[in-house]
Amino acid sequence: MAERDAVDWNEQEIADLTAKIGALKESMARVIIGQEDVVNLLVTCLLAGGHALVEGVPGLGKTLLVKSLAQATDMQFRRVQFTPDLMPSDIVGTEILEEDTSTRQRVFRFQQGPVFTQVLLADEINRAPPKTQSALLEAMQERAVTFAGTTHKLPRPFFVLATQNPIEQAGTYPLPEAQLDRFLLRIDVVYPTEDEEVLMVSRTTHAGLDDAEPVMSVETLLRLQQLVRDIEIGEHLLRYATRLVRATRPSETTVAAVKQHVGWGAGPRAGQALVLASKARALMQGRLAVTRDDIQAMLLPVLAHRVLRNFEAEADGIAIADILHSLRNEIRVD
Repeated sequence: MAERDAVDWNEQEIADLTAKIGALKESMARVIIGQEDVVNLLVTCLLAGGHALVEGVPGLGKTLLVKSLAQATDMQFRRVQFTPDLMPSDIVGTEILEEDTSTRQRVFRFQQGPVFTQVLLADEINRAPPKTQSALLEAMQERAVTFAGTTHKLPRPFFVLATQNPIEQAGTYPLPEAQLDRFLLRIDVVYPTEDEEVLMVSRTTHAGLDDAEPVMSVETLLRLQQLVRDIEIGEHLLRYATRLVRATRPSETTVAAVKQHVGWGAGPRAGQALVLASKARALMQGRLAVTRDDIQAMLLPVLAHRVLRNFEAEADGIAIADILHSLRNEIRVD
């Protein structure tokens, strides 16, 4: 792999860029009531250049959440409702036969699908058949679509937020573990507090909610994503993140909760995701170096969909969060 070109950052540029992160969150807060943790994780995922898998019951504002993010960053937004009859061509596009009116010559032209956007909401991704899921997930990984031997690059940045309904599984196609691994973070959207819900009902039953104000250009976002890669992380913290991931594997771990309740641990991509998400979190808090708290804060959203419970854990009602809590308490920083 070729070395990435070094970037010279000056203090004023860094200060200007980090100020834009605060402005982005403030713009989204004008539309999104509460859900501060969800907004922070969503922005973290965006800055890290990854994709997010969001779980939550209907009616919690997941669509509004990602739409407001697109508006605040001035990015193109599209939404696709996944259904059992959705085909791969409905996502990536297809070729259509056209006739030149002057020459009468017929040629095929590729018509882009909704995946050719900057922010894509894949609503209820587990309702589409596996071949359609795979078409989207391939585009997420490669940042390109290949059709009839021709590769079509996707816009930059390219951010996918896919939703799943955790309480209704009838007629769904659960994502395989290898495909879940393509998502940087899994974000759980919970019910709002009473005060937040009162404010939400009040606002939406009067004049309605305004759109989020554009406060960050696409060029600024790309620059921030570049800066995230240059955030410092010490060798001891790099080793700590790697140990946390390796400790999720029942055959290698010394953590009793993992040995007893985990059927399959996380792979090396989880370590990459944990470090990258920790860098993004550090930048969001105005720091240019990762701390132990960053790694521990990102442990659950990074590993929640990458660590599989065994039958015993499911039967006993042991949550992934409980297992990862034990893991965090037992693995130490050198």
